Amino acid sequence: MAKEWADMTSDEKQEAFFAKWMAPKDPEGKDLKFQSPEAEKEFKARITRIKDAVQMKKLPDRVPVFVAPSFFPAYHAGITPQEAMYDYEKCMKAFKDFVVEFKPDGNLGAAVPGPGKLFEILDYKLYSWPGHGVAPEQSYQANEGEYMKPDEYDALIDDPSNFFSNTYLPRVFGKLDGFGMLPALTGILEMYGVAFNFIPFGLPPVQATYKALFEAGAEALKWAGAIGAFNADITSAGFPLMASGFTKAPFDVVGDTLRGTRGVMLDMYRQPDKLLEALERLTPIMIKMGVGTAQMSGHPVIFIPLHKGADGFLSDAQFKKFYWPTFRKVMLGLIDEGVVPMPAAEGHWTTRMEVMSDLPKGKTLWMIDQSDMAKTKKTLGKVACLFGNVPSDLLTIGTPQQVKDYVKNLIDTCAPGGGYVVSNGAFFDQAKAENVHAMVDTAMEYGKVYK
Repeated sequence: MAKEWADMTSDEKQEAFFAKWMAPKDPEGKDLKFQSPEAEKEFKARITRIKDAVQMKKLPDRVPVFVAPSFFPAYHAGITPQEAMYDYEKCMKAFKDFVVEFKPDGNLGAAVPGPGKLFEILDYKLYSWPGHGVAPEQSYQANEGEYMKPDEYDALIDDPSNFFSNTYLPRVFGKLDGFGMLPALTGILEMYGVAFNFIPFGLPPVQATYKALFEAGAEALKWAGAIGAFNADITSAGFPLMASGFTKAPFDVVGDTLRGTRGVMLDMYRQPDKLLEALERLTPIMIKMGVGTAQMSGHPVIFIPLHKGADGFLSDAQFKKFYWPTFRKVMLGLIDEGVVPMPAAEGHWTTRMEVMSDLPKGKTLWMIDQSDMAKTKKTLGKVACLFGNVPSDLLTIGTPQQVKDYVKNLIDTCAPGGGYVVSNGAFFDQAKAENVHAMVDTAMEYGKVYK
């Protein structure tokens, strides 16, 4: 008799997730039909390489290789980022052609550009995107700001859902300002006073907000249909998707999109206890966010972009007090449920690696950008699979030989003992195709030495 999920160990849950990943479903929930027996064989071989690398085992044949781009597939296909965000057919074709051409063991899918029309419908303010704040030929740009005021920590802590719906969303989506007029839904209890709670739903600004939501929802379904078809198509061709969803470190939730960099830095000095309380309040929400997505997709890997904990943002003492404790709790919460966290240590994190190595071995997959790889291998690399570190500037202005030499050195440094995947270290837009080929080809050939 099969064990109930709650009775499984984290190791058993992780194995169950990998087994589901190895047996993908189509958009209708049926067993996916591969395009050929060879495609199915390659799909399973790629996942096996990834699984063995994550679990820090001896590799079956070679070091795996990922390619993690931002808008590069669009540029490579001759279309602009704006076209990729508005013309879903062109976008899906560009990203499919990219994967089929470069043949990485893991790819990010085609969701990176996002649906520009949806952002336009809702008047999204947190980002500028191609044709809306930045040139059609350029990538999107985050707009730094204080979308949560310094005196609103109590509101966030007391009722995060109500704070996000009634306060945060109207500030980052111009068309959702009607949400600010709504009552807390927890106040709708018995018949006494119920009707008063529904008065705001009759107000024109609230009705306009819901009209915008319905329009955005229709656009989101259109985009999701294109993404779902792409995922099934690229999987059936033998290429696994690297991640099924994402979550965040609690400090980055506050520092990236609520208080902003300046705000969260001031709060560490002016109201540290409130900040710490908010981070603890957000922790189970971030765990649930990652676990829920993984369970829905049957795919174990969850992406975690890391920002404000990088070298230079916080002192060592601040990192240990404000950033690492709740981030570690999120990681352990995911691991306990069999999920494989995939943090992206963007920028330099070398001074953090010793602290971040306090994790179970063979449970995580780390994207390393500019950190010292030799030091990282000796610290975090003792317990975690590493990938990345091929610089974006090298892919953009270097030569194929320079890329080959760099990749060989990375493999020599990081592959012995297992737990390494060749990849770029940061999501890239513009690059020379011959350099991306050089990265992949070198991994596939030179990586055989460390199987």
